[in-house]
Amino acid sequence: MSSAPHSRPFQRLLIANRGEIAVRLLQAARELPGAIETFGLFTQDDRSHCDLGHPHHSIELPSASSYLDINLLVEIARQYAVDAVHPGYGFLSESAEFAQRMWSEAGAIVIGPGPENLARTGNKLQSKELAQQCGVPVLATMQSPTSNEEEIREFIQKVGFPVMIKAVDGGGGRGIRLVREEAQLENSIQRALGESPSRTVFLEKAAVDGFHHVEIQIIGDGTGQVRHLWERDCSIQRRFQKVVEFAPSLMQNRQLISQVIDSALKMASAIKYCSLGTFEFLVSEVRNEFYFLEVNPRLQVEHTITESISGIDLVQTQLLLAQGRSFKELGLGDFGNGSVLPPANSHSIQLRLCAEDPSNNFALSIGKISDFTVPSGHGIRVDTHVQISTAGPLIVGSNFDNLLAKIIVTGSTWENAVWKARRVLADTRISGVKTNLGLLKGILMHTDFMAGHTDTQWLSLKLDETRQLGEAMAQKSQEAELAGSSVQNASATNGLTSSNLLFRKGDAWSLTLQPLTQETFTASDKIAHHLKLSRVLRNDFPHSLTADIEYTTPAARTAIPYRLQIESTTTAASALVSTSHRRGDPNNPRHVMLPLSGKLIEIQVSTGDVVAEDQVLAFVKQMKMELEVRSPRAGTVQWVHEMEEEEEDVAEGMLLVELAEDEKADTRLKGKL
Repeated sequence: MSSAPHSRPFQRLLIANRGEIAVRLLQAARELPGAIETFGLFTQDDRSHCDLGHPHHSIELPSASSYLDINLLVEIARQYAVDAVHPGYGFLSESAEFAQRMWSEAGAIVIGPGPENLARTGNKLQSKELAQQCGVPVLATMQSPTSNEEEIREFIQKVGFPVMIKAVDGGGGRGIRLVREEAQLENSIQRALGESPSRTVFLEKAAVDGFHHVEIQIIGDGTGQVRHLWERDCSIQRRFQKVVEFAPSLMQNRQLISQVIDSALKMASAIKYCSLGTFEFLVSEVRNEFYFLEVNPRLQVEHTITESISGIDLVQTQLLLAQGRSFKELGLGDFGNGSVLPPANSHSIQLRLCAEDPSNNFALSIGKISDFTVPSGHGIRVDTHVQISTAGPLIVGSNFDNLLAKIIVTGSTWENAVWKARRVLADTRISGVKTNLGLLKGILMHTDFMAGHTDTQWLSLKLDETRQLGEAMAQKSQEAELAGSSVQNASATNGLTSSNLLFRKGDAWSLTLQPLTQETFTASDKIAHHLKLSRVLRNDFPHSLTADIEYTTPAARTAIPYRLQIESTTTAASALVSTSHRRGDPNNPRHVMLPLSGKLIEIQVSTGDVVAEDQVLAFVKQMKMELEVRSPRAGTVQWVHEMEEEEEDVAEGMLLVELAEDEKADTRLKGKL
């Protein structure tokens, strides 16, 4: 079997990805001189990236899992005579098998570091061995992967807590658990194993408190020549998934950063790295030490901020290297080769806007996006696949990543970039799904963020504070909108806005009525009361609805004005997942409802089982991460949902378990625990 080449000329490029990165890749390819024919992939319910990226050819896949089907993708490459494939990030971007088979069976190169480098760097343990061979500091680590709990405990006895459990083949925050004490260990092991395709993990001593997550952008030509494009700070994370990134880092000790960059260059040169790669480290400025973490042998989600401070189009550079261009031809001849240059005289921030509910443990939010507005301006870039058109709203489901957009803001100083980002988020409008927009606002408003005091544990420790700051900022924006819309609506026909009321059969909501005058009355039970919706002030149903109503009662001679504001909803948006499931009643204490949408992968109780309060009842997968559903109270299972498939799409609010009225359940449990 011949080894796949690092580069060669190509004319027909297949984008083996979706979403905002597919748009980015398609646009970059179409901007290059010469005739590169592009091919995009889509599924029946997810094709907006093709509509925005405008590939020359769009190919429909049978299902979401097709993006991971090597046999199918190889066949597509053969059928359309594709001679190059760009996998983006995620999916098969780090698969050495995919790169090798594309070349050997279809004659197409997979743009990236190649099968050999993928095999060497995609495996976390092998990349740590490379670091040790190059004299780069690493944390104490298990020497081989395992699924044996006894081996895991033996390692912990040697190094002590805290430790990090990592899936050997995890990525994007999946398969990673921080364990600080014995009580967390068993559950963390099982969850990490469940998120590992090979069901194997390894452990390393954790370096978390006061450490920053710093990554170095590397470019290699496959001959041993490597260049760097400075560093990115990706410390603002939740459950090891990045939320906000910025470049360069705000560390004052540039000598320490220089050592980190030199370490990345040394490792990349040793294996003759090709194409783009990110070498990640944990860095403590206080302790003046750093440790190698892992290599991401592909284009990164946060490549945008490096592009902003360097002025280099990383995607086009990657494509041109794959076509055989040299560093000299690309203007990289003497750029960042060994000697560490000072960072560019600008600062860039990337904000990941996701469809999720931070107030509900960041549960995936599904639904139809009916409004999506992110403002433009100097230094503002938005990478997204969301497009609101006459063809219909974009649907957010449970099959794919929930990233809606990457908002990239660049300023001449750090303070300028932060203030610019605050303005952009304040003017951003999204409706149809819940998002983390409020959390992003709160992060930017926090004094620690402006001061650069944000390590890898910061967001988890400051989560409540940042959410409250975001909510306060949103409240001010809403009040300003209401004041403006009251003037605008004064001349509107029938007092209603032009937006459509998205009330549908099956929708229900709870609301508050606040009197706009001090007048009171005594209600009569015998005569009907009358509510008239007179003016809609804010219509983002089902997430928010503010309106004026006229309330006429038997005791009042004239209608009394009230302000109506929705507090919570249970809407037909959940029908995007399933309409056949029983829905729970939030007012029924015996109902255990799903607090989030996703794929139900396991139910751990049966009818007749006695469960304890906070006992795990089921697991729901969101974007390959397993999340627990726990019982809010003790009781005996009277009814439990029966799964029809191995992985079943489920919606927030679905009834999972119904408990019997059993006052003796707690007594029986005490004898069992």
